[in-house]
Amino acid sequence: MQQTNKQQTTFRGGRRERIPHTGTASWTRKQRTPTTDSLCIFLVNREVASLKQDNLREMATAGRSARGWPLVLWVVAACSLAADGRRVKQARCPAGCTCTKENALCDNVRAVPRTFPSDVLSLSFVKSGFNEIAGGSFVHTPALQLLLFTANSFDLIDDDAFVGLPHLEYLFIENNKIATLSPFAFRGLKSMTHLSLAYNNLETLPKDVFEGLDALTKVDLRGNNLLCDCKLKWLVEWMRHTNATLDQIYCSGPPVHRGKKINDLLPRSFDCIASEFAAYQSLNFESISVEAFAFGEEQYVVFAQPFAGTCSFLEWDHVEMTFRSFDTIESKSGRGKRQPRLDGEALTLLRHVPGTSTVVCKPLAIRDHLFVIVAQLFGGSHIYKRDVSANKFIKIQDIDILKIRKPNDIETFVIDGESFFVIADSSKAGDTTIYKWNGNGFYSHQSLHPWHRDTDVEYLEISNKAHLILSSSSQRPVVYQWNRGRKRFDRRTDLPEMEDVLAVRHFLVKSELFICLTRFIGDSKVMRWDGAMFKEVQTFPSRGSMVFQPVSVGNWQYAILGSDYSLTQIYRWDAERGQFVPSQELSIQAPRGFSLVSLDGRDFLIASSFKGKSQIYEHLMIDLSH
Repeated sequence: MQQTNKQQTTFRGGRRERIPHTGTASWTRKQRTPTTDSLCIFLVNREVASLKQDNLREMATAGRSARGWPLVLWVVAACSLAADGRRVKQARCPAGCTCTKENALCDNVRAVPRTFPSDVLSLSFVKSGFNEIAGGSFVHTPALQLLLFTANSFDLIDDDAFVGLPHLEYLFIENNKIATLSPFAFRGLKSMTHLSLAYNNLETLPKDVFEGLDALTKVDLRGNNLLCDCKLKWLVEWMRHTNATLDQIYCSGPPVHRGKKINDLLPRSFDCIASEFAAYQSLNFESISVEAFAFGEEQYVVFAQPFAGTCSFLEWDHVEMTFRSFDTIESKSGRGKRQPRLDGEALTLLRHVPGTSTVVCKPLAIRDHLFVIVAQLFGGSHIYKRDVSANKFIKIQDIDILKIRKPNDIETFVIDGESFFVIADSSKAGDTTIYKWNGNGFYSHQSLHPWHRDTDVEYLEISNKAHLILSSSSQRPVVYQWNRGRKRFDRRTDLPEMEDVLAVRHFLVKSELFICLTRFIGDSKVMRWDGAMFKEVQTFPSRGSMVFQPVSVGNWQYAILGSDYSLTQIYRWDAERGQFVPSQELSIQAPRGFSLVSLDGRDFLIASSFKGKSQIYEHLMIDLSH
């Protein structure tokens, strides 16, 4: 639409002048929302135009001016006040700071100032007295492009310390005392290209502290005391994938990496997988031994409960993911009668025990048959067989009570395809005896070590030959070797200077043979077979220890030292040192035995407790780099 060039009359200096009128359409097109200034001009012009239309002389004589001109002055005054209210007062340079047109330098200030002149683009802090850079410290200076801290005393940068700085490109935090960075200290700095944390007291950096800083082209970490451990593994991985360049930085520790260039390390340079046994399930009964075994396609656990006189079997519930009761072998012989006091039985420590005092429930699978040898202090020991069709255990055989009077341990083994078990007897008149399966039952095959009060028996292979080690309360552990021609065990040697050993357990580390020897008071020991004899490798202070047992979980080798007077100690094998190192402590009341079972891809440590609740722990893997 064509615009008409209209004229408007106004008064300037007492004269009438005509000013061009741009037209409503043009005004609304350029400025659709009127400002306060345009509205005031419009009101003044309208009032003046109204005065023009009247006769000026009539206004003077009739007093019109007394009514009209004060109204004009009132409108002008109101607009002037509105303009004054809209004026933003320019922020001054804070105390302790020096400001030029675009730069500000703060020296020895006690806190980060809240306001700066709006045209400041770079800000520096030197020798400041504040202790940290708190979150949101610079939200009032959004125009900053460069921020520098040097020779200050603060040691912490908090989360979101630099939030609200969308244009910041350069951040230099150098020669300060920073020891700690919060994980999200640099969050929001998407425009930052240069970051320097040089010459501070940093020993580590929180994982992914540079996450989201996609514009970074340069990072400087020189002059810090960075520890190249698992907590810093992420940095090595980040350096291999980032487009930013880093100056050469060096490890101050640990010893394995001290002095190395971090830039040269690889993620595989770090061994960051740790483990722990986490409490999983508590069982409301005491027990003196525990065995895990497989039968068919399922895994089971059996506890010997001396006070109840039973063998309690547990199975794994694949739905509830817990262990539940499966079956029980309960001997009725002598139950409920008060038994005489036992003296000197270091392994069992049973006093005034009612019932049959079941001490060992040893499973033995032969082909498709499951047998359980039940050793009892009173009422004789027996052998049970699992009747699959009847879904229960049936007693099939009694063990000669004249030979086995006070059984303490049972070991099963197979030699040349034939199945055996041996019972260590701890009575003064007892006889440690080997039994052999003949297809119909078990018969006495060989008597070992009579009259020596044996407390434990361990089957192992030394140089590919079958051996037994008998521990005794009356002499040093005795080593027996299998004679293939005679099909019997012959005494070979004993372990010198190892009196008062309660039990022996063996384990392998890369085909090397080791044994753990348990002492109640004194030092329990680890010994290694050198091809001719066992030699001491390591000692462990024992204070009321009834069990020192090796346990293997995948590639992890442990030794667990129980205690009646203190916490149970778990040691982990260190391949570089060739020794066990402390790993964890468990609270178990009077532990007597441990067994490992693997179910549904999970590993569980089962612990028997003679004076409290038996416990189940899950073996968990922990990535220390996370």
